[in-house]
Amino acid sequence: MLKNKKDVINLFQSDKNMMKIIHTAGTLDLPDWWICAGFVRSNIWDTLHGFKERTMTPDVDVIYYDPAHIDEDYEKKLENELKSLMPEIPWSVKNQARMHVVNQIPPYTSSEDAISKFPETATALGVKLDKEDKLVLTAPCGLEDVLHMEIKPTPFFTETKERAAIYEERLTKKNWAAKWPKVKVHHIALLSQ
Repeated sequence: MLKNKKDVINLFQSDKNMMKIIHTAGTLDLPDWWICAGFVRSNIWDTLHGFKERTMTPDVDVIYYDPAHIDEDYEKKLENELKSLMPEIPWSVKNQARMHVVNQIPPYTSSEDAISKFPETATALGVKLDKEDKLVLTAPCGLEDVLHMEIKPTPFFTETKERAAIYEERLTKKNWAAKWPKVKVHHIALLSQ
């Protein structure tokens, strides 16, 4: 079914609504932009579970990297532009050039660097359109975990007890296995044994 990057890209390209959302985000023409996280992961897991209907995501995360505009008000302006184009979508726009301050970690070097430091490997995914309007998929931690429906921490979230605690809290809060029963959750304590 879904075995590799090409399969995932083909899946997304065949999803008209997903492609409409990606094209809409692309109209902002942001530097180093991606739609990432749950919007990408959920489509994969819905497909692997054989769901006919897409699982609703609480937001559609659009990220970009622009050190010249690190004002949060600018992000809200961009969100409003997207809402004017597709008001039914719960847009969230964040400049990764400022998010290290929010997350109290060293600065990211790019959007892909930020994605690599998301809490879960299965969520550390992004899609966008390149200059030729072709779909691009990034998976800095690989696709294996998302395709095998396993939730594991990214290496970044195993480096400190504080980050490990955030990862564990997210497992409880998100409760992915309730939506996708085939998902296997890995706790950090179990991984270190």
